[in-house]
Amino acid sequence: MADDTTDTTGDIEEIEEVEVVATAVGDDGSVVVDDLKALVDEDGNVLATDETIAVESPDGTVLVDEVIAVAGEDGELVAIEEDVAVIEEDGEQN
Repeated sequence: MADDTTDTTGDIEEIEEVEVVATAVGDDGSVVVDDLKALVDEDGNVLATDETIAVESPDGTVLVDEVIAVAGEDGELVAIEEDVAVIEEDGEQN
């Protein structure tokens, strides 16, 4: 019986996930957390990102903004989805 499989492991690019988290506190006491995840190929090109920014205001209200983007044919990132949620102190989501 002949083996019809082909070894293509040399053709597969390595993709790595990179995550950067930054936090800041505003003068009014608001806390901002920016969590950026990116898929990067072996040449350092960014293929896709998932960025979540969360802002908690002093009154307990939390705003969460998540944007998912992918690289277009020209290499520029294009947002393909954005979700925004506002969560009041009492837990109610708008």
